[in-house]
Amino acid sequence: MIQLQLDAVETLAFGGVVLFAGYALCRLIPVLGRYNIPEPVVGGLVMALIALVAYRFDTTLVAFDTSLQQPLMVAFFTTVGVNASLALLRVSGRQVMVFLALASVFAVLQNLLGISVASAFGLHPLFGVLAGSTTLTGGPATGLAFAPLFEQAGVAGAESIAISSAMAGIICGGVIGGPVITLLIRRFKLRPESGVAGVSGGGAATLQAEEPQDDAGREFAALKSIVIILIAMWAGSWVGQGFAALGLTLPAYIGAMLVGALIRNIDDYTGWIGLSVRSTDVIGNVALAMFLAVALMNLRLWELAGLALPLMVNLALQIVLVVLFCIPVFRLMGRDYDAAVMGGGFIGFMLGTTANAMAVMRTLVERYGAAPRAFLVAPLVGAFFIDFTNALIITGFLNLWE
Repeated sequence: MIQLQLDAVETLAFGGVVLFAGYALCRLIPVLGRYNIPEPVVGGLVMALIALVAYRFDTTLVAFDTSLQQPLMVAFFTTVGVNASLALLRVSGRQVMVFLALASVFAVLQNLLGISVASAFGLHPLFGVLAGSTTLTGGPATGLAFAPLFEQAGVAGAESIAISSAMAGIICGGVIGGPVITLLIRRFKLRPESGVAGVSGGGAATLQAEEPQDDAGREFAALKSIVIILIAMWAGSWVGQGFAALGLTLPAYIGAMLVGALIRNIDDYTGWIGLSVRSTDVIGNVALAMFLAVALMNLRLWELAGLALPLMVNLALQIVLVVLFCIPVFRLMGRDYDAAVMGGGFIGFMLGTTANAMAVMRTLVERYGAAPRAFLVAPLVGAFFIDFTNALIITGFLNLWE
């Protein structure tokens, strides 16, 4: 029995209320902020839990029209593409490329381990990919974006599995990153280079031109970003149709993200548009928050029955794998203090989100000293480039088992 039926706009408004409820809960419950649990996830999961209780009484409290969910998701990933400037790769050149290569190799290992766990429990192999790099490296946004493709491939309850795996990864990434790297720092008696200043932000900020400060300038910068994002989404739908004609299984956002990256790099070379990184970031963050809130409040958590044990075993093994992989990360990134701090960031975003990575690294530098190279390399890879390579990796596994 359905108590309330909402149309698309009403659903979006309801999602906004759920989103702000998540912000309120994160302020009221400090542990949520300590482990970098995203506010939309908190609000959306609370609503999903309420729906689960109602389901137990054969009642559907609210029926949502989620037709705006996919445009919000595509808009967010388009902003990732628009901000993925190749010029960022040249800021720290070899270090960024090596770190990206390590993260990409590890994403493949995550999926292979997940497939092994799925096979051991007699589950579809793609369950392991969904609980692997799709949700751990990709986080909740990538997990939910790919969930329909996993459903089509035979993984039942893909959305619920995605958010459960992503949430568990975020918590574990925030918890274990600091202690593991602290042991590494103590074991090798590492110290920061003398005379270096701390770096508080990511790599994008170092390249960003001075933004206009007056209201008219900010409005014009935002307008340009919105129009470019919409154009990229429009052209990206054609690219997606082309991929589909070739028989490739891809999420809806890939075409738009690629077009966005193309526009960004043409603009970097020519300066014709003058895209604002800050405006694009704001638009992307708003789209992501609303997308997550709408997607999560419509989760069917009852579909997770019987999958708790495989998810727990997979996560435990993934934690062991990422801790062991910190050794080659440390060695290949320079065997110094900055390399160790990068290892903390690596744990953070390979088990959750870039916010996790930043939180882990900030905790380390507050205790031991500045690590400017780590704060340049890790956010560049975690916030921009790994989304591209991980999407290709997930797509490869999906098409392999299609």
